Amino acid sequence: MKIIGITGTLGAGKGTIVDYLTTHHGFTHFSVRGYLINILNAKGIEVNRDSLTQTANELRANNSPSFIAEELYKEAVKSGANCIIESIRTVGEINALSAKGGFNLFSVDTERRLRYDRILLRGSETDHISFETFSANEEREMTSTDLNKQNLSACMALANFHFTNNGTFEELYKQIDQVLEKL
Repeated sequence: MKIIGITGTLGAGKGTIVDYLTTHHGFTHFSVRGYLINILNAKGIEVNRDSLTQTANELRANNSPSFIAEELYKEAVKSGANCIIESIRTVGEINALSAKGGFNLFSVDTERRLRYDRILLRGSETDHISFETFSANEEREMTSTDLNKQNLSACMALANFHFTNNGTFEELYKQIDQVLEKL
C-alpha cells in the first residue's frame, strides 16, 4: 500500500495529479478540502477560501497541527488501497505522516499567472477572485511561523518528489509515471 500526500501552490495542478492517480493508477482519493467542506456544510457556513482556511486552522489549533491529515490517513489505511491525500499545507502534517512510514510527499508548482488563468477555468467555489486576491491568498499561505497555519513553501521544500506543471497534461503525467516507477 502506498500513501502519497500532495502539496503545492494554489492552482498548480494538485487536482490534476489526483485525477491521474485515481483514474490511471487506481489510487483512492482523500481530500482535505472535502473533509472541511463537509464540516462547513454541517454547520451551514458558506464555503469559500476564508471559511475553509479558518476551519482548518481552528481544527489544528484545537487538536494538533496534523489533525486533519491524520484523520484522512486513518481512512486511507482503513481502505487498504493505494491512496493520495490532497492537500497537505502544514509542516506538522508532513512530520506526522512521515513518521508513520511508507508515506511520500509530492509537490507541484506552476508559474503564478498560468495558475491564475487555470483556476478561472476551473471555477470552483473558491476560484471567483481577482488576480490581486489570488496573489494575496497565496502570499498568506506561503509562510507562517504558526504550526497550525499554512506554510506551503516549507511543505514544498520537504517533498520527496517535485513536479513542474507549466506544460501539457501529458508532460505532467510523464513526470508522475517516472516517480511511480521509483516507488
